Amino acid sequence: SAMGCKNCCSICLQCLFGYETNVMLVINNKGVGALFRLIQFMIIAYVAVYVCWIQRAYQDTDSVISSVSTKVKGNILTNTSIEGVHVWDVPEYVIPPQGEKSFFVLTNVIPTPGQTQSKCPEIPSEVTKCESDSDCIEGHTEVHGNGVQTGHCVQYSDTIKTCEVHAWCPLENDTIIPKPALLGAAEHFTVLIKNNIQYPKFNFRKRNLLHHINSTYLKNCTFDRKTDPHCPIFRLGHMVTEAGEDFSVMALKGGIIGILIDWNCDLEFPERFCIPKYSFSRLDNKNPENNVAPGYNFRFAKYYKNNKSIETRTLIKAFGIRFDVIVFGMAGKFNIVPTIVNLGAALACLSLVTAICDWVMLTCMKDLKCLWLNHFHVVPELLPGDCYL
Repeated sequence: SAMGCKNCCSICLQCLFGYETNVMLVINNKGVGALFRLIQFMIIAYVAVYVCWIQRAYQDTDSVISSVSTKVKGNILTNTSIEGVHVWDVPEYVIPPQGEKSFFVLTNVIPTPGQTQSKCPEIPSEVTKCESDSDCIEGHTEVHGNGVQTGHCVQYSDTIKTCEVHAWCPLENDTIIPKPALLGAAEHFTVLIKNNIQYPKFNFRKRNLLHHINSTYLKNCTFDRKTDPHCPIFRLGHMVTEAGEDFSVMALKGGIIGILIDWNCDLEFPERFCIPKYSFSRLDNKNPENNVAPGYNFRFAKYYKNNKSIETRTLIKAFGIRFDVIVFGMAGKFNIVPTIVNLGAALACLSLVTAICDWVMLTCMKDLKCLWLNHFHVVPELLPGDCYL
């Protein structure tokens, strides 16, 4: 029993402190060798080109944080039968004066001047037309109506009667949109976009007014992709054109244009190489097969007292283009942790090459299979009949 315990302890020590290594068998076969090197090359090329160059997997990354402010400039002179000669300046056509990373420019209007709180016939529709008072309900409000019904059926025109309503009268009629757009010349307006960005993880800050931009340059430059790609002053018509739209058509009913600022930066390079790239796209739906509620519009009113001290207003249905400034980007910088992780993944892939070649050899090449089995001293009874040497 003492001898048995001694042998047992010896075996345990051998297992604990023993070291195993693979036996290397060199096979001189051009097919297997070519396959082995081809797979190695593909893995190395994948790691070098896609992982390191395209994905930059050796870098740590951070998402951009940004703030945006805008300033529109321009004036338009209009002459209409309702308002006569009128000069539109920035406080009138930029609504609201400051938006959250966006700004709206008025391009077309349907004004309804001189409205007061009174009674008047409703605009004709399937639910507002009537023949007698019995067709109108006092106190009833139509969802798409303009006021509260009085219960009377009154003459709207020589041939049409509608229910009378308590409302701001005269009522708005927005069925006819001015063509061409009243403020179509807004395409010549310009906007200054100031964009400050930062990557907190790398303590990196920058703005789109680059180092070479000074006051003199700003007074004379306008963004042009070829001649002035870094100028932060943009002509509205140019942005709409670059988005693939016609400003005069879009100005009729309005729409939404996206100003995209790309701040993708590789911080391995000097700071001067981190510059914004601008692009433009129409964001609202423009589907000719589903053209319900097209464009962009809203209503607002200007209130005042008339000469009889009665509260009066001018209702304006405003059409225009909303410009949304969308800032995005990622920054990357070398970090040892993702480098080691991806290097380990690449080495693990390379270690699979031998297993793949062994499988091909044992599956597809009979002579090499026999050589491999005999080399590792497989029991003769287990060898295939044509593998005895």
